[in-house]
Amino acid sequence: MPFIGEVWRVERGTEVVGEITVTEANFPWLNGRFAPGPAYPELQPHFARELELIDTLDDDLSAWEDAYGRASDGVRLVAPGAGPVAEFLLHIEGDAAWFRWSDEPFPK
Repeated sequence: MPFIGEVWRVERGTEVVGEITVTEANFPWLNGRFAPGPAYPELQPHFARELELIDTLDDDLSAWEDAYGRASDGVRLVAPGAGPVAEFLLHIEGDAAWFRWSDEPFPK
């Protein structure tokens, strides 16, 4: 199955936030094991906060957008063999990560 076993990198500038080894492909989402890198501890509270707020999107979208913005500020998702993707949505909880991406920016 495509994607299974691939290792995607999460980077912030020149620092490694972590690596995601894909274990499940459920279009449009890829799920995997997250191995944190040196840049992750600074971002971890922001990823935790955005997950806390995800269930309140209908009530307060701006709070979730702020939390996710802090988690993803300066972060890029790097596809194996292809380089950084144009746009992505990434969630990290413990040693689990799930994401979707696009080669084109998401419509605003």
